[in-house]
Amino acid sequence: MTASGDATPSQAARADARRNRALVLAAAQRAFAEHGSSVSLAEVARRAGVGAGTVYRHFPTKFDLLEAVMQQRVDRMAKLAADHLAAPDPGAAFFDFCTEVVAATPGNDALCELVQSDDGWPRALLMGAGARFQKALGALLLAAQRQGAVRADIEVADVLAIFTGCVAIQRLQKSTDGIDRTAAMVLDAMRARPGVTNLVAEIDSRNEKAERNETGEQHCPVCDSAVRHTGTGRRPRYCSAACRQKAHRRRAAARR
Repeated sequence: MTASGDATPSQAARADARRNRALVLAAAQRAFAEHGSSVSLAEVARRAGVGAGTVYRHFPTKFDLLEAVMQQRVDRMAKLAADHLAAPDPGAAFFDFCTEVVAATPGNDALCELVQSDDGWPRALLMGAGARFQKALGALLLAAQRQGAVRADIEVADVLAIFTGCVAIQRLQKSTDGIDRTAAMVLDAMRARPGVTNLVAEIDSRNEKAERNETGEQHCPVCDSAVRHTGTGRRPRYCSAACRQKAHRRRAAARR
């Protein structure tokens, strides 16, 4: 800055360069999302409202521009994961994050493929962003597992593979408004489940069989009272509506 507070010519030039680079990246994000990587640099320049020379100064090749676009996107996801890590409910935060990742990348399964790639592409810039993303995702996953909300056998690589599959589902279903129902079901598979999912129902069933004697007398599996049968219709399982409701609540709790 000069004594009068005005920017020097070099500072103004650098500010213009940063602004133009941001314009080009924003235009490229939109163009690649709409038409894929076949979009020309000239078209990106037109959308950004700058000359083609400006684009080439910042990004000599389309691969340079594509890498910068993907790096920016992956870094956004890493920041999103880090922000969710501060939430009071780690399990809910993890699944909210997963939903946002899938819903925010409709028709673009290249994100997860590039993050996991080790065949020479992406280069250092995107690999660094991918490492930051995986670190933030790993911390969020670990917090959710410690809470008991996510299966203990899930690893970061599993989550990335699930992201790829869910984005493919979004693409197949042409989902543009939130997450597709099928993709949500895939994400839900990561939730921790009790070792025996219907323990109460199984116990009720065993009790019912064990507590019948040879004369056919049956006892309520909830309160052990005798179950009266009028002789017509189906034999009741519970002695009263209250016990039936209590058993229903137990089964619902066991499924959670």
